[in-house]
Amino acid sequence: MNKVMAISLALSGAIAAWGIFAPESMTGAAQGFISYVLTALDWFYLLLCTTFLVIMAVLAFSKYGKIKLGHDDEVPEFSTGSWVAMLFAAGMGSGLLFWGVAEPIYHFVTPPDTEGGTAAAARQAFVITNFHWGLHAWSIYGCCALVIAYFTFRLNLPSMVSTPIKVGFKNIFKPGTLNAIGGTADILAVLSVVFGLAGSLAMGTLMVRSGMHSVFGTALSSTMSYIIIAVMTVCFLLSACTGVDKGIKILSNINMITAVGILLIVLFGGPTAYLLQVFVYSIGDYLFQLIPISFKTYSYQTFSWNWFHGWTLTYLIWWLAWGPFVGIFVARISRGRTIKEFVIYVVGVPTLASMLWFATFGGAAIHIEMFGAGISEKVFSDVSAALFAFFEFFPGTTVLNFLSVCLIFIFLVTSADSGTFVISMMTSNGSLNPVTKLKLTWGLIISGITLATIATESVTVAKAMAITGAIPFTVIIMLQLIAFFRIVRDDHMVKESSTKVRAVMPEPAETDKAEAPA
Repeated sequence: MNKVMAISLALSGAIAAWGIFAPESMTGAAQGFISYVLTALDWFYLLLCTTFLVIMAVLAFSKYGKIKLGHDDEVPEFSTGSWVAMLFAAGMGSGLLFWGVAEPIYHFVTPPDTEGGTAAAARQAFVITNFHWGLHAWSIYGCCALVIAYFTFRLNLPSMVSTPIKVGFKNIFKPGTLNAIGGTADILAVLSVVFGLAGSLAMGTLMVRSGMHSVFGTALSSTMSYIIIAVMTVCFLLSACTGVDKGIKILSNINMITAVGILLIVLFGGPTAYLLQVFVYSIGDYLFQLIPISFKTYSYQTFSWNWFHGWTLTYLIWWLAWGPFVGIFVARISRGRTIKEFVIYVVGVPTLASMLWFATFGGAAIHIEMFGAGISEKVFSDVSAALFAFFEFFPGTTVLNFLSVCLIFIFLVTSADSGTFVISMMTSNGSLNPVTKLKLTWGLIISGITLATIATESVTVAKAMAITGAIPFTVIIMLQLIAFFRIVRDDHMVKESSTKVRAVMPEPAETDKAEAPA
């Protein structure tokens, strides 16, 4: 057993035991840590995540965009449809179902810096929601994935978080120091994935429980939550044993088909023209306000400042927490893509799809709130049941509820499956096909921490758990990017591009030495 595996198992097992036997103590520590960091470093995380977006844009539309994540003649391992389905399911999945209705309503009723319930608040609600789930979020994933994919498939090195650091800084640090930094990076990445996955699975479990209550009338009890987690654990462990090209791929394609089906039912079963207007309107508002909101810290308003910490900063750090998990997984399925293609499909396409999702679900919810019977009270009373309260306003409520419960559950299984696969990769020296025994071990540990988190019955606690591991991992991401830029400058594709540019540049005109310059 390697050191990363041993230390990660020991720490994760200890955290799982702490949460099971003293859940209030564990969650209190997590919330306290998060509160301190959000207060002291809010400016830093906003600036960092905005920088990731700039990096993605520069890489896509510069000479680096032609570099292939693999050998120059390599073709993609997966079709574009399956590729997008897998990265979308792993990256956000059940989160869109959980917050698709709830978040736009929250920002519409209680916006940070305008009067709630107005047309201006509605427009601002979509700007904020798209900011939380759009380009910034997917740029974080993109940076984490691109670095790993480049070193793994372009340079044929182990698919480990520490690989870029060990290669990029080998002439700066001594071997002993470099190995220590690399080992720490791998361990922090494992813990970040474990925390992030457990928190997200806990939120998804609460939503499945609410959905089952709406469809089948089951109890809203802790016992039901534990049953859901147990069934989910069995399902994702069985899927994990089949490998990424079977279990995860098949589940992701099912997810995508089902999600598109539900989206179309809501889009064409609701005020269709209005929802399409909202979608187009929200694109313009989002792009127009993208630069100002990317640097907006609400420094001069107490209420808005607290709102900024509770929403925007929490989201950004949440995406960072999922960075090593989604990054390694997306890297694993992106072999054979150029950097430009990678950025367009990993950052641009999911952002546009998320905007359509929120315009449809959030737009219909705000339409109900403004012109119908109202839905905000139901959303505020139980956010995990918001989607199912929303479906009460549509024909075929039972069918929609049933499909959504199935979709959420499959999303959770896919996320847990992908996360288990990635953690197993990270603790087996970057093996692209880790052994089944290792995947089963990590799957049980993740389920244990999820059980501890769900015991609190709190979405706030689940979010705190999800982002706790991201904070120390931030430094690792920064080191990875620095190492990437140190190495990619010497890529032959970049050198060839620079040579071609020099070849077409006109030679400087020779001047007559006898003549004085004008």
